[in-house]
Amino acid sequence: MRPDFSTNRICQLLGITYPIIQAGMIWASGWRLASAVSNAGGLGILGAGSMYPDVLREHIQKCKQATDKPFAVNLPLLYVDIEKHIEIILENQVPIVFTSAGSPRTWTPMLKEKGIKVIHVVSSAAFAQKAEAAGCDAVVAEGYEAGGHNGREQTTTMVLIPQVTRAVSIPVIAAGGIATGEQLLAAMALGACGVQLGTRFVASEESSAHPDFKKIVIQSNEGDTQLVMHKLVPVRLLKNDFYRRIEEAESRGASAEELKEILGRARAKRGMFEGDLQEGELEIGQAASLLDDILPAATIVQNLLRDYARRLAELSSED
Repeated sequence: MRPDFSTNRICQLLGITYPIIQAGMIWASGWRLASAVSNAGGLGILGAGSMYPDVLREHIQKCKQATDKPFAVNLPLLYVDIEKHIEIILENQVPIVFTSAGSPRTWTPMLKEKGIKVIHVVSSAAFAQKAEAAGCDAVVAEGYEAGGHNGREQTTTMVLIPQVTRAVSIPVIAAGGIATGEQLLAAMALGACGVQLGTRFVASEESSAHPDFKKIVIQSNEGDTQLVMHKLVPVRLLKNDFYRRIEEAESRGASAEELKEILGRARAKRGMFEGDLQEGELEIGQAASLLDDILPAATIVQNLLRDYARRLAELSSED
């Protein structure tokens, strides 16, 4: 029996059946994955950060054709052509926008005026309060365990979630290191209304990540990821030749300019989308070590619900 989330604040806010949200990851979150998660009762998100404006338009339109359920666009606020992305979002009447990597005050009021729900990604209670003050409908509180670009506070999810839920009155979505139904239950016990999963959905059949990247994700073990590039924007990577070059440069005190030169252009695309497992930037979270299979997105959602309900029943029987 699947759990009933009909009174859940995030489900009510977003018009979804289950409080399970797929992160809008660059090079992994296209229309196939987003529509599959939405069709399964969660919320699928298009990762606009790796899309040119015309590509974003195409993915929105294909997502609309593939699902009649709500879906969202993840919009990094530092994106170069953000005005064009905003225009396309409005033109195609996207119902929900997740913002990140910038101040929510810049675009939230305008998006809200257009009837769009806005959720901002934060890494601290202080940033969560700023998002609430800017008019955001909810926040994603993302802990240090997360893959990709990370907050400088390095606060773990277990500590961050209760900090944020105490600091704001809007709904809180937990993120960072979450990949199982038991973790969904734990996040909600800490005060979150739902969870956002990135790494688990990278290793899905519908993910647009390269098959070789998916394979190395599910083969990874404890300690195979590390947060690097602290002088730029901290990012969690799988360890490979590129990671080791960055680690060596940071250990000898390399400047931000040298790190930018090593990083170069399109390094994440090279690794995650094109499958260069040694010289590419392989962004993934600590939860990779919990995974051992590549599954359909709908199966991932079903497994999360099954394990959530099973663990909740076990805890209830212990009373």
